[in-house]
Amino acid sequence: MIGMFDSGLGGLSVWRELTAQLPDEPVIYLADQGYCPYGGRSDDELIARSELIADYLLAQGATLLLIACNTATSAAARHLRLKYPTLPIVGMEPAIKPAALSTQSGKVGVLATQATLRGEKFRQLAAQLHDHAEIYSQAGTGFVELVESGELDSDNARRTVAAALAPLLAHNVDHVVLGCTHYPFLAPLIREQLPPHIDIIDPTDAVVRQTLRLLQQHQCRSGPQTPPQYRFVTTGDDHSMQRFLRQILQRDDRVETLLPA
Repeated sequence: MIGMFDSGLGGLSVWRELTAQLPDEPVIYLADQGYCPYGGRSDDELIARSELIADYLLAQGATLLLIACNTATSAAARHLRLKYPTLPIVGMEPAIKPAALSTQSGKVGVLATQATLRGEKFRQLAAQLHDHAEIYSQAGTGFVELVESGELDSDNARRTVAAALAPLLAHNVDHVVLGCTHYPFLAPLIREQLPPHIDIIDPTDAVVRQTLRLLQQHQCRSGPQTPPQYRFVTTGDDHSMQRFLRQILQRDDRVETLLPA
């Protein structure tokens, strides 16, 4: 069983692709909506929260942990790998490298949370690619809140997206990297406001491939299940998660509530 978590509903963009490519694999997804957003929290808070959630998912039978959150990956992935040395763990990171290696203008934009952008992992990756491209980063202020509320196609959402894109467009970037799992749900609005020559880079497919590779390497694939077993858990409002599943993913699953510790 794959155990996934995110600060909220954004990681469902990864869940959507994961279950499309691995339809027989049971998955438990935890949305930590009681602590969302993660972007303004300290690394110590995120490490403690991620450890608590990992313990819960393992207790539910997870044999692989997928941190479907760039912010939590940046803050806590190394700590979790040290604590659980035999557990296969997949994290998220902005796909700067493929963008930097394919840019024609030599300028790449990255949209992410403040916590991801200030993280050491992001700074190191950007520095390593300095010879290939100039990396311009921009916080997607308000993006997480839009997705959590299901506001994906409103005038307010368009204004919020436009405000974040404006500094990147001013630098003449030709790639925009989505560095938060919430942001793919806003990709249609982002695409709408970008010139056609600017590519949007989403790392989700690469994350799914890495998940499959680790499942095979560690021999922890589950057998075929009909129907596949999916569980959805939230530390926040189960009605908001059910509404999102129904409206955005066309699913009518029951959502379990786990009170935040």
